[in-house]
Amino acid sequence: MMALAAHIAELAEKHRLLERRIEDEVARPGSDDIEIHRLKLEKLRLKDQIARLSGDKETRH
Repeated sequence: MMALAAHIAELAEKHRLLERRIEDEVARPGSDDIEIHRLKLEKLRLKDQIARLSGDKETRH
């Protein structure tokens, strides 16, 4: 169970770092819309994975 919590925490950290990268890219002059879109898709994938794992954890109790 601790391994799952650690995995969720790791994914949450990656999600947070992606948010920062997106903010930095948007603020940059001549920002790359394709890169921003790719980062947002990756962030969404992580969010879905976190939600799925968190939901799995609750159903096992």
